[in-house]
Amino acid sequence: MAVGAKVLVVVVLIAMVADVFRKTESAVTCQLVVSSLTPCTSFLIKGGRVPKACCNGVKSLYKDANTATDRQMACRCMEQAALMLPGINIDYASDLPGKCDVNIPYEISPVFNCSTVQ
Repeated sequence: MAVGAKVLVVVVLIAMVADVFRKTESAVTCQLVVSSLTPCTSFLIKGGRVPKACCNGVKSLYKDANTATDRQMACRCMEQAALMLPGINIDYASDLPGKCDVNIPYEISPVFNCSTVQ
C-alpha cells in the first residue's frame, strides 16, 4: 500500500474514532485532535523530520486543551487513534512534544491512564 493510501486509511480510522467521542462536555473533540495531529502521521510511523504543520497542530491542540477535562479528552482520543493506527512508534510519539517545544507534565506511554491527566 502506498504511503498516501496509508495516510488516507489513518485519517478515515481516526475520523471513525472521533465519532465515538463526539458528545462531550469538553471543548476539545476528537475531530479537533484528528485535524491537529493528522500532519504528524508520517513522523509517528517513520520518524525523521517533524513537519512544521505537525508542530503547529501540536501547539494548537496544547493551547486548546486548557482544562483537565479537555486534556483528558485529548488523551482518550489519541489513545483510541493509536489503537486503530498500527505502526505508531511509541518512541517517536514520546519525542513529539519536545520536538515541537511543548512541555507536557506526563510521559507518553502505551499504559498511560488518561484519567490521571490534570
